[in-house]
Amino acid sequence: MREGKSGLRSLIPPVAIANKFVDNASNNIKAALVLILAGLFFSIMAATIKLAGQSLHVTQILLIRQLGMLLIMSPQIIANPRESYRTGRIDLQMIRLGLALVAMTGGFTAIIHMPLADATALGFAKSFFVTIFAVIVLKEIVGPYRWLAVVVGFIGVLIMLRPGSDGFTIYSIYALISAACAGAVMVIIRLLSRTETTHTIMVYQATGVALVMFIPALLTWQQPTFVEWLLLALIGVTAYLGQRLNVMAFTLGEASLLASLDYMRLLYAVLIGFFLFGNLPHASTLLGAVIIVAAAIFTIHRESRRKQSLASASDGRGYTNN
Repeated sequence: MREGKSGLRSLIPPVAIANKFVDNASNNIKAALVLILAGLFFSIMAATIKLAGQSLHVTQILLIRQLGMLLIMSPQIIANPRESYRTGRIDLQMIRLGLALVAMTGGFTAIIHMPLADATALGFAKSFFVTIFAVIVLKEIVGPYRWLAVVVGFIGVLIMLRPGSDGFTIYSIYALISAACAGAVMVIIRLLSRTETTHTIMVYQATGVALVMFIPALLTWQQPTFVEWLLLALIGVTAYLGQRLNVMAFTLGEASLLASLDYMRLLYAVLIGFFLFGNLPHASTLLGAVIIVAAAIFTIHRESRRKQSLASASDGRGYTNN
């Protein structure tokens, strides 16, 4: 890991302020706070995608999103292009690119065509994939309390979705496929963070997705209005901040722990869905949200008490969490 406290402090003021209050906390606690902030930006991005997707094709939204991220990162890329694209794991970068393409295309399509809270809830299926991949690939030791938090959180998702009431649509399937790929991406980020900087990880994804989406976006292009350009710009900014914080969180903390904490995004989706789209949550949605948030708080509470940090071994092993 080549980006530590200095990278976290210099990112953006909210993160620097948050880090000031948790200097004595473990890396996992810092990662949890960063992930919660990342979830807020991702939720704002999702709501903006839903608005823009009412008239623009998903490929066009994806292309502009990635170009916006590249524009934000361009000063650093131009200043040192060789360092920005230097990687010792081109294989993992390409695998991550492919998985990210599927995750974003499927996830964005689901967000556009489904209620925001439902699409977000289905996306939380990735927690199972993250935990499984973290155990198999990263050799993280996951004890019964971590498994319990993940399972309880997912039960909350099922309660919210009311299985069997409306049935699965093609967009629900897209959301589930997206969740599986997103879970794999999170674990690959953890592997890449051992040798790559956060900047390099983000540059490869932004560049790769933009290149792949260029032709499909041109074929489906519709000239955006002024308001739609503003929405697309907001998507790019929130995507950059959310992705940067997300990568940093999984650089600092264990993937299996953060999988449970990511459930906090559901609360954001419910609130945004109500205030922006006028969708009143069903009673089961509220119950599921309470269960999900409770599982996340329980995980943070246990981690705070144990004060556990990631092992410093070069291969990333030696975890003692349970």
